[in-house]
Amino acid sequence: MSIKEHVPPQSRNSKEYELHVPVLLEATLDLLKPQKGESYLDLTAGYGGHAEAFLEKTENYTDSALVDRDEYAIGHLQRFSEQGVRLLQTDFVSAAHELLAEQKRFDIVVVDLGVSSPQLDQGERGFSFAKSGPLDMRMDRSQTTSAETIVNTYSQDALFNIIMRYGEEKRGFARRIAAEIVNGRPFSSTKELADMIAHLHRGKWQRVHPATRTFQALRIEVNQELAQVEAVLPLLPRLLHQNGRVGVISFHSLEDRLVKQFFKEQAEAGFEAELHLLNKKPLDGATYDVHNPRSRSAKLRGAVKK
Repeated sequence: MSIKEHVPPQSRNSKEYELHVPVLLEATLDLLKPQKGESYLDLTAGYGGHAEAFLEKTENYTDSALVDRDEYAIGHLQRFSEQGVRLLQTDFVSAAHELLAEQKRFDIVVVDLGVSSPQLDQGERGFSFAKSGPLDMRMDRSQTTSAETIVNTYSQDALFNIIMRYGEEKRGFARRIAAEIVNGRPFSSTKELADMIAHLHRGKWQRVHPATRTFQALRIEVNQELAQVEAVLPLLPRLLHQNGRVGVISFHSLEDRLVKQFFKEQAEAGFEAELHLLNKKPLDGATYDVHNPRSRSAKLRGAVKK
């Protein structure tokens, strides 16, 4: 996919923008310590919550870049382009390769993984069972494969494997969900699918909706999220100047496991290591961002380029 720039602006005063609260913002600022004049790259800029805070401190707009593959997010990021920041509409792996091909380097890189608050809040995007909408879940709506494609065309075995692997669902329940999806097809809305899964659970649940893991699994499969994370991690050191810092925020164990392993390899590589860890244990949202409900499962890991 080619990188798109110059997307028509949208107002920063929208209700969605006002309600967006960036995850682990203060912890990320404290860990990466932005300084005046430093360049900033946000590979998952979303509505620009982290970007705004970092750029206010660095005041270096012309050497900075913001990336997101969601055209809706890019529209809201236009306020930064007016200050000279480069906007790239593409996935973060493609953006990283493009910037490396241009020999671009940055002092600070932030990667905030997972789905953004606005995507969850917009029922028409189909990310959340809490709001009825089409089975979509595409971060990049130009791609053809959606959650509806997967639910209505994948084999029972493929659905079982996706729900098991990406949803970390219990084997027996994952098998039942996959079978009922095939038997009940076609599904067209998030509510239809969520209600079916809840019915399978026979009402024996309290805080966590029984469809949570399946929806996570479908979203990861639609957007190839783990493959993206695996591909971008080894590129991060090459995107940094010497003494540049990178922070990665993950939201579930599958993402964090990949980030943790990459940073562990760096810590154990001795003289061959490209990065030095800024924190041995992750900073978690339950401790460092207690007032933001969407930070509960978030974990922040950071490193500095040697």
